[in-house]
Order: sequence, then C-alpha cells, then structure tokens
Amino acid sequence: MKVIDLVNALGLEVFSGQAGLEKEIAGGYVSDLLSDVMGFAREGEVWVTLQTHQNVMAVASLKDLAAVILVKGFTPEPDTIEHSNEEHIPLLGTPLSTFEVAGRLYALLQHHKGVLSLES
Repeated sequence: MKVIDLVNALGLEVFSGQAGLEKEIAGGYVSDLLSDVMGFAREGEVWVTLQTHQNVMAVASLKDLAAVILVKGFTPEPDTIEHSNEEHIPLLGTPLSTFEVAGRLYALLQHHKGVLSLES
C-alpha cells in the first residue's frame, strides 16, 4: 500500500511532503515520545502522533519513515512543514483520535497483506 492510498482511504489532509506520496508503507507505529520512535520504529512505517514540532520530521527522516499522521485536528508548525517538504516525507492530518487512526491503519494494512497473499 502506498501513502497516497492511505490518504484516500482515510480521507487524510496532506499538509506537506507531497513528493513522498508514492512511498510504500511497511507498517505503522504509534507514539508521542520521540525517543521511543527513534528506538523502535522501522523504515517505511507510518508514524501516528500528536506532536507537531520540527523534531518530528527529524526523527521521521532519521528512521526513513513513509509518512507522519497528526491526529485530533492538530496542525503542524511552519518549520515542520518546511522540513517535511525538504525530506519528501508526507505530513498528514486527521480529526480522528490516535485510537481510531491506529485501528483503521491496522485494518487497511491487514487487508492489503491479505490481498497480496491471494495474488501470490
């Protein structure tokens, strides 16, 4: 599944990083602690958080994440948008809670895996 597919499926707002919308998603990670994400998130995952400052994009870049989803209607700070565009990492938004987004992301990824295994 690509980031653009996730955007369309969940009706996410694309704040920035449009150049990365074709990236493949390997999984998801949910945390608001930057150190936790640095230690445990994996390359290609989508990070779900309520953090909006530019350090989010520094961590996303360090871990080579596919995208970042901001929850609960939070909007990114201007320097976060700038960093997202520089790194080509989509910064997405939703009014949904972290719980709702995580559940929907999980269901979409499981469905996508099921479709892939049926085609193999």
